Amino acid sequence: MNIIVIGAGIAGLSTAWALAKKGAVVALLEQGPIPNPLSASGDQHRIIRRAYGGKGGYQKRISEAYDAWDEMWSDIGAKHLVDTGFLLLSQVPGDEGEEYRDGLIEGGYAFDQMTPQETEQRFPFVDGKTIRFGAFSPEGGVLLCQKIAADLRDWLRANDVDVREKSKVTSLEPTEGRVRLENGEELTADRVVVTAGAWVLGLLPQLSVSLTTYRTAVVYLRPPKDLRTAWENGPTILDVGGTVDGYVLPPAAGTGLKFGAGIHKRKSGPDTDRVAAPGEGETLRNHFSPPFGRIEEYAVEDVATCAYTFTADEHFFVKEIGKAVAVSACSGHGYKFGAAIGRRIASGLLENKVDTARIWLEARD
Repeated sequence: MNIIVIGAGIAGLSTAWALAKKGAVVALLEQGPIPNPLSASGDQHRIIRRAYGGKGGYQKRISEAYDAWDEMWSDIGAKHLVDTGFLLLSQVPGDEGEEYRDGLIEGGYAFDQMTPQETEQRFPFVDGKTIRFGAFSPEGGVLLCQKIAADLRDWLRANDVDVREKSKVTSLEPTEGRVRLENGEELTADRVVVTAGAWVLGLLPQLSVSLTTYRTAVVYLRPPKDLRTAWENGPTILDVGGTVDGYVLPPAAGTGLKFGAGIHKRKSGPDTDRVAAPGEGETLRNHFSPPFGRIEEYAVEDVATCAYTFTADEHFFVKEIGKAVAVSACSGHGYKFGAAIGRRIASGLLENKVDTARIWLEARD
C-alpha cells in the first residue's frame, strides 16, 4: 500500500515508522524542519505518566504506550525517556491534584502519599504551608521530543521512507488521495494520513465542528541557586493543584525547567502570535505561587509558544474522509501515546480497521 503522511510531529513520525515496519510505501511530508520548533511535538520534553483522573481509559492505555516506546527505542538504538517519576499536589479540596490521585486509587496503582511537611522535606521547592498533600509515583517521567524526532527522521530515511522536510501541503483532495505541495507538485496515494496538528483545519476545514485550535505557551525558568540541585533531581509535576491547571517538567538530560498552565491557552490560529509577548514569561511563572515559594527569584530564560487542536471533551480524534484519515492526538496530552498511536493507525490502515484504531484512541472504556 502507498501511503502519504502529512505532518511530522510525533503522531506522523510514529505512523510512518509503524507503516514502514509493516512494508508500506510511505512518504512523510513536513512543512518545516524535523523537528519543527513550531509544532506541538517540537518542544524540549513532554510528560508521560499513569495518572489520568476521570479519563480512566487513558490510564489503562499507558501500559501499551510504554510497550510501543520500548519497541521504538530498540529500533532507533536509544532510549529518550528519563524516568523521573511524577508528583501530584493538592491545594484545595476537589482540585485536579486530588482528582488525579483518586484516579490512581480507583485503578489500584501504587503511590506514596505525603503530608505537606513530608512533601516539602522531600521536595524543598514546594511550600508545604500552601498544600493539603503530595502524592508521588515512580511510573512516569519525561520524553525528550527533539531527540526522538531527530532519531526517527534518520531511521525513516535509512528504511526507505521518502521524508520531505520544508514541503508544505497546500491542498488535499481526500476522495482521490491527492495532495498538492506549495511548489506545485502533486502526489497521490492509496491512503493519506493527516497528522498536521494545529494546521489540520487548513486542509480539512470541515473538521472545525469537532476541533478547535488554541495557542498557549510554556516558560523555561532558572531556579534560585540553592534549589537547583533539588530541581535537577526532581520529579515531573503533573499537577500543582489549585485552579491554574499547572504542570512542571524538571531539567532532565540537559533540558530546561519548564512550567506550563492550562489557563494560559486561548483560541487562535496556528500561525498567530507565535512570538511571546513582553512579560508573558513572568505572567506564566507567577501562576505558580503557590505552591512554590520565592517565585520571583525564578529567572525567565525562554518562552516557547505552542498550538494545539482540542476536542470538546479532550479525547483524541480520528476521522475517515474518503481516502484520508485525520488523526488529532493532541488536546494537550497526546505526546505520551505517540508510539502507540503510530502502531494503532498503521494497523488500522493496513487491515482496513480504522474504526478499531479510533475506538482505542478515543479511550472511552
